[in-house]
Amino acid sequence: MDSAGQRLDNFLHKSLKGAPQSLVYRIIRSGEVRVNKGRVKPDTRLVLGDLVRLPPISLEAVAAKTVVAGAAIAGADFPVLFEDESLLAIDKPTGVAVHGGSGLRFGVIEALRAARPNARFLELVHRLDRETSGILLLAKTRPLLVAMHALLREGRIDKRYLALAKGVWPHAAKHHITTALASFVTREGERRVLQASHDGAKEAHSVVNVMRRYADATLLEVQIKTGRTHQIRVHLASAGHPIAGDGKYGDFAFNRALAKAGYKRMFLHAAKISFVHPQTGQRVRFESPLPPQCQAYLETLPRPGSDVRAEKRAAAPLD
Repeated sequence: MDSAGQRLDNFLHKSLKGAPQSLVYRIIRSGEVRVNKGRVKPDTRLVLGDLVRLPPISLEAVAAKTVVAGAAIAGADFPVLFEDESLLAIDKPTGVAVHGGSGLRFGVIEALRAARPNARFLELVHRLDRETSGILLLAKTRPLLVAMHALLREGRIDKRYLALAKGVWPHAAKHHITTALASFVTREGERRVLQASHDGAKEAHSVVNVMRRYADATLLEVQIKTGRTHQIRVHLASAGHPIAGDGKYGDFAFNRALAKAGYKRMFLHAAKISFVHPQTGQRVRFESPLPPQCQAYLETLPRPGSDVRAEKRAAAPLD
C-alpha cells in the first residue's frame, strides 16, 4: 500500500485531486470521512488494511470550480527554476497563497495540479506566506517528499531571504535571533505568532546579515535555521525593525508612507536555497532575483549621509 504511514489529510489531497484544502478538512472534521467506521482527525496515520470511507463528492464539479477560480493564477505560468523527475522549484509571486483554505478556493498547488492533470503526485515540500515571493519547492514523488522533509527537520536545507526592515539595523556582523515563538488564533479566526517563553513555544533561530544600509531602512539577508510560521516577520518586528509592507506585524505609519510612495507589497523574498539532492546526491542551489517592484523601490531610497537625487543616479541593481 503506497499510502501506508501517510497522514489522512495528505491521502485525501492525493485521492481527491483538485479538491480545495478547505473541503478536505471540512469533510474530515464533520465526520463524513471514516477510517474503519470511526471518526478520525486530519493527522491520523493510515496503516495497511485500513478501510477509508469517503462521502459522495463530484470531483468533476470540484475540479471545474478550481480551474475556473484559479485560471488567473494558472495563466500566470509560474517561472520554473529547476525540474527533474522528482523535484520542481518555482518562483512564486507575491499575493498568491501556496494552497487553498482560509476562505481561498485555490492556491499554487491547486493551480499546478490543474495545469498538470497527468501528474501522478505533486505536493508542497514547504510553504511560503501569501505575501512572500520567491523560491518554492514541490515534490513529484512521495519518496522525494519524505526525504526533503527529513532534510528540513535536520536543518540541512539552507534557506535565505531578503527583507527590507524599517530603520537602521544596529548590528555590523551576523546577528543570531533565537527567541522561541508561539502561535495562537484570534477571536476573529486570524492566526498570529509572538515571541514567548512558555512550554508551548517552539524553538526558532534566524541569522541576520546586513546587505545594504539606507538612511531609514536596511536590506537584510535572513537565514532561517528553523521554519516556524511567520518566523522572520516576528523576529524582525520584535527586534524593533519590522519588514516594509508587513500588514500583520509591521509599522502602520511606515507602511502608509510606503503606500503613498507607490510601494504596496511586503518586502520579503525567498532568494536562495541549497541542499544535497536526495535522489542524485549532488548539491543543488537555486536563486531568485528580487522582483522588479522591490528592486525599483530600493533605487529610490537614499543611502546614509547622501541626498536622494545623488542616490537615484548612483543606484545599481542588487546582485
